[in-house]
Amino acid sequence: MPSVAVPRRADLTDAQWAQLAPLLPRVTKIGRPPKWTKRQLIDGIRWRIRVGAPWRDVPDRYGPWQTVYGLFRRRQRDGVWAQVLTGLQTVADASGGIVWDVSVDSTIMRAHQHAAGARHHGNEQVEPPGGIETEPADHALGRSRGGWTTKLHLACEQHRRPLALVLTAGQHGDRPQFAAVLDAIRVPRSGVGRARSRPDRVLADKAYSSRANRSYLRRRGIRATIAIPSDQLSHRRNRGSGGGRPPAFDRDLHRQRHAVEACQAQCTHNFALAA
Repeated sequence: MPSVAVPRRADLTDAQWAQLAPLLPRVTKIGRPPKWTKRQLIDGIRWRIRVGAPWRDVPDRYGPWQTVYGLFRRRQRDGVWAQVLTGLQTVADASGGIVWDVSVDSTIMRAHQHAAGARHHGNEQVEPPGGIETEPADHALGRSRGGWTTKLHLACEQHRRPLALVLTAGQHGDRPQFAAVLDAIRVPRSGVGRARSRPDRVLADKAYSSRANRSYLRRRGIRATIAIPSDQLSHRRNRGSGGGRPPAFDRDLHRQRHAVEACQAQCTHNFALAA
C-alpha cells in the first residue's frame, strides 16, 4: 500500500543537518556500526510527525518503524528534543535571529478519539510517561465546546520561532496562563552570562488584558501592547477620574501579533501535533 505522503520531499537538507547534528548526543557505543543512520531515523520521525500516520506506516526507507519509534521515545524521555530546541534558540539568538518582541496566544487542538481511553493514573499505563518532565494528571485533556481538547499556549518572537509553550486542558482560560508561558522562556547565551528570559515587549489580544497580567509585566520591566476589551474601557469611564488613565495601546504595533498566529499555523501543519 503506498504511503499517504511522499517520502523524502521534506527531509532535512545538508545545511539543516549540519546545524542539527552538533546538538545531538554523541554515541560512544562500541561494536558494529548501525545499519540506519541517525539522519535517516530522524527524517522518519519528522515524516511521521508531519503526516500524523501510525508509527507502523513509516516508510521503509527510513528504517524499521520500531527503530524509528524507539529513537523518538528514548530521546523524548531523556529530554533531548527539548535540549535541541534550546540549542537552536541559542544559535538563533547569537546570530541576531531572535527579535525580542514576543507575541502570546493559544490554540485549541482536538484530541484523537483514542485519547478518551487515557488512564487517570499514568503510572498504570503499559509504558509509563517517565522522562524528565512530569505529565499533567489530566494529560492536558479536557472537555470544552469542541469535545475532548487540548489547549496550546504559545510564546513566539517576530520571526515565528517558538520560545515557550504550555499545555493545558482545553477548557482552561488564556488569561491565567499568561505568566506561566512567559516564565517558561529561557534562551541560554552562547558565551558567558545568564540565559535570557525577559522580552523587550509582549503583544497579546484582549483575552490577556487584566490588572494582574499588566502588573506582572511592569514588575519585570516589560513593555506591553495588549488590546483592551470594551467592558474594561466602559468600567473605567464609569468611574470617572477614579478610573485613571487607560493603558497605552498602539494599534499599528499590535498588528505584529500576526507572528504568533503564523507560528501556530506552522505547528498545526504537523498533523501528529494538531490531532
